[in-house]
Order: sequence, then C-alpha cells, then structure tokens
Amino acid sequence: MRTPKDYLMLTLKGAGMGAADVIPGVSGGTIAFMTGIFEELVSSINSIDANAVRILLSGRINDFWKHIHGSFLAAVGTGILLSVVTLAKLMLYMLAHHPIETWSFFFGLIVASSIFILRGIKGWNAISVFITIVGILLGITVCTLSPTKTPDEPWFIFISGALAICAMILPGISGSFILLILGKYEYIMGAISGLTTGDLEHNLPIIGLFGAGAVCGIIIFSKILHWLLGHFHKQTLLLMAGFIIGSLVKVWPWSNTEAIKASQFPDITETDALCRVPTEQLDMHYANAILFALTGFFIVTGIEILSKTSRKKH
Repeated sequence: MRTPKDYLMLTLKGAGMGAADVIPGVSGGTIAFMTGIFEELVSSINSIDANAVRILLSGRINDFWKHIHGSFLAAVGTGILLSVVTLAKLMLYMLAHHPIETWSFFFGLIVASSIFILRGIKGWNAISVFITIVGILLGITVCTLSPTKTPDEPWFIFISGALAICAMILPGISGSFILLILGKYEYIMGAISGLTTGDLEHNLPIIGLFGAGAVCGIIIFSKILHWLLGHFHKQTLLLMAGFIIGSLVKVWPWSNTEAIKASQFPDITETDALCRVPTEQLDMHYANAILFALTGFFIVTGIEILSKTSRKKH
C-alpha cells in the first residue's frame, strides 16, 4: 500500500521524466530507470489489454483501476504532463540561449545514471560486455542520424507520436530526438507551448493526433518490452545501459557549434552567416559546463543514495 507521500514522489519522478522528454538527446526512460520505476511502469502499461477492456465494459471500475495499476500510472502521468506543458517553453529557451550549460547538465545526469545502472547488473562475463558494446554502438548510430524534412499531414503526426513515445520510455533513446530526426521537434514543441497562448483551434488537433499515436504506440511497445524483460531480463538491461552510454554523443555540450553561435550571436539568424562566425570568437563556457555537469552528476548520486537508504529502511 502506498502512502500520499509515495504518490507525491511518483509524481515528482514523472515530472523528471517529462522534463527529460522535452530535451532532444535525453530519455524519460533513463529517468524512470535511475529512479527505480521503469519496470513497474512497463508492467503497468502492459496491463492495459483486452482483459482490462472487458473489465471496464462490465462496469467494474474499481477492478479495472486495480488491474491497470491506475493510481501508479495516474501519479506518474500527472507529473509527466505537468512537466511537459510547463517546461516546453523553458527548455526551448535554455537550448536557444544557454546550450552549453543545458547539455552539460544532462551530460552529467546520463554519466552518473550509466554508472549506477552498470553497477547494479550482476554476473558480468564476455557476453555481457559484448551486449553492452552492441548497445553503445546502436546508441551512437541512432544519435548521429541527421534530421530530415517530413510532411505536416495528420497521418504523419500520428506516426510521429507512436514512434516518439516508444523512445520516451526506452532508456538511452530520447523521444524528442526521434522527433528531431523526423523533423517534428519544433513543430510539436511549438504546438505544446502554443496551448498557453490561447491558439487552441490550431494546436489542439495537432496535440490530439500526436497523443492518439502515442497511446497506440506505448500500448503495443510496452508489451514487447515487457516480454523482453520477462524472458531476457539481464540482456535487455545491458542493451539499454549501452544505449544510455551511446547517447552521450548527442548531449556532448560542444557538439552543436551552430547552436552555440546562434546563442551568442542572436542577431545573426542565417545559417551561412553563422558559418562565417569564427569558432575562436565563441565563449565555450568551460567553467559553467563543468559546474552544470557536476550538478547533474551529484543530483543522480543523491537520488541513488536516498533510494538505497529508503530501501534499507523498508
């Protein structure tokens, strides 16, 4: 039985997932993984099946709620939604004006979470190392794909939602980065932030289509992931840990020189003009980068220490 304090903590963990999900390169699944709710999240989503529908249609609301772990999903989902809606504008601002500090913070988060995830896996052997390396290579491959130009048609928005949500719950792969690859990151973030400006007629249909695709995608994908965790638990964790390490190439603070130029020369908006700005003129904010990376690292370390202390008391 969970207490109100437990559900508040679940909401905060969901908020952490939501905050990560709006950053291209950072996975909400990573946050779920390192806060200890990943497997319960996958299991709860997986319980939304034909049996759950039959229970609901029979009018047994309480049984349906228990079957799908509704209180858990509601707490985590509330945190995710609140965080995405409130932080969409902030994340766009931080990426536009303080890219080095923002990426450094998440670099520190991912490094720390990678360490703790790998430390938690027991029984290492040559096969374990091989699977981890495969995960790292796959993570690097996915994170170095280039964005493409794609249509704004309803069917593609639906597909984008389905693909992005799969990545959002999978550690190491960012749903936002999938949107970036599909050329839909700014489009969807703009629609989300537009909900607070009153332009609902244009933005609500976009969010609705994206959300419908996300619901379908997460229900299908959770069943695949639940099966993998049930039959190949250690191997799946190793592969996901490798993905997380591989994703570091995407969040390297100085990987996007154009974004750094744009943040320091806001009056120069054309790409060709930005390219003419010498790299030597840029302030690389090394001290800030180290400070923000260490902050992210020690936040994860603190969460891990608190989590272990809580488990010992329990």
